[in-house]
Amino acid sequence: MLDHVSIGVSNLERSRRFYDAALRPLGIVRTLDFEHRGSDYGAMAGQLGVEFTITLEAGGISPARGMHVCFRAHDREAVRAFHAAAIAAGGSDDGAPGPRPIYHRDYYAAFVIDPDGHRIEAVCHAPTTPDLTD
Repeated sequence: MLDHVSIGVSNLERSRRFYDAALRPLGIVRTLDFEHRGSDYGAMAGQLGVEFTITLEAGGISPARGMHVCFRAHDREAVRAFHAAAIAAGGSDDGAPGPRPIYHRDYYAAFVIDPDGHRIEAVCHAPTTPDLTD
């Protein structure tokens, strides 16, 4: 499937601060800065651990309509922490943490807009109670 996703940003330091804060509750941290061009993020160090990259793009950013990046959270508390951290770091709310049963009964997500207008989501698929039906 996908190895990693990269998005363009207009202000590298602002975006580093935003993603450092927003992704930390999900266990995703900045693993590498490459010159003054961008940064890699992942759950483990090294090039094989890269999951997400931001790159400085000249000439302005125009996020693609309908596109968003979704990060998996290990529990609902991480989704709530992601949302709070992203808002505190300069993002804007695009959907408060909560269930989204339209997708499936255990879909729990939060949505934010990053400082460049990219739609970012965190989701937890874990059930709140075990399904003991066969």
